[in-house]
Amino acid sequence: MIDLDTTMADAALSKTRLRLWLRLLKASRLIEEEVRRRLRDDHATTLPRFDVMSALHRHPDGLRMSEISTLLRVSNGNITGIVDRLTTEGLAERTVDVDDRRAYLVRLTPRGRRLFARWATDHEAWIDELLSRLDGDDIEAMSLLLERVGTGPPRT
Repeated sequence: MIDLDTTMADAALSKTRLRLWLRLLKASRLIEEEVRRRLRDDHATTLPRFDVMSALHRHPDGLRMSEISTLLRVSNGNITGIVDRLTTEGLAERTVDVDDRRAYLVRLTPRGRRLFARWATDHEAWIDELLSRLDGDDIEAMSLLLERVGTGPPRT
């Protein structure tokens, strides 16, 4: 026998989850749009370029192009153009990977590291400003809830 009350409650909860997901998307997009604008206006750069430099900054020994793609979840083609420009501008360098002579490692140059450090400082301040309406308790609670979401749907 079908429990109509349970079915209706499940349907209502499903709609509520959908509205939450749309709200999360909207918040994420608003923050991302503002960060993109500030990177463009304040540093004449793009978010993808910032992201590549961030990945390289976190891995000072260098990364293969495929590793950058995997970390950023984008295609190798997207990374290649950015790395080419960073290399041309003297912000990154390619060296042969000693473990696989067919592959190259990409790393930031000292100049690239200094430039990225300035950008990262500004980026952190922007995010702090954009999320300034949240206090420590809000952040902790949201983080815990988002961890639960990040585990994926329950397995049946």
